[in-house]
Amino acid sequence: MRSSRFKPSISLALCAAVAVLAGSLLWAAQALGATSTQAAGGAAAPSSGKAKKVAPSGIATWFGPGLYGQKTACGQMLTPAVVGVANRTLPCGTLVRVSYLGHSLVVPVLDRGPYAHNGASWDLTAGAANALAVTETVRIDTRVVGRTANTPTLGAPPVTPVEALVGGAQAG
Repeated sequence: MRSSRFKPSISLALCAAVAVLAGSLLWAAQALGATSTQAAGGAAAPSSGKAKKVAPSGIATWFGPGLYGQKTACGQMLTPAVVGVANRTLPCGTLVRVSYLGHSLVVPVLDRGPYAHNGASWDLTAGAANALAVTETVRIDTRVVGRTANTPTLGAPPVTPVEALVGGAQAG
């Protein structure tokens, strides 16, 4: 007869998986400047000021590998994990819902660009491109959905899973 008890290693693996998932969800909400209500699916507060008009769709490229370790025009350090978008006219911290082939993601404006000479009006970071399954120049749908504070860590993942679980707080 088989035992119905979990082995300690299986329990530990399940706990670790739950912690990583919770950290990933918190990181996504934190990276986008969302409140806990927004992270749980609540509505975002309306942004102050008028949002600039942007076309509902446009050509998007993605950028990153040659620029990792450099600061974006909005002050963030670019890494492969940063999730954001570059646009020539929208202010830093503008939140844009980007959709592509059934994938949708709200990303902050972190940089200026794109600088490709192919008619693109958007440039996705590698982190955003990966989340949307974009691997080449594509047409995306976009909509400005709000604004958040432009900080040096906007769009960046938390440093450790523990920091993700406690909202980025560090022992002091």
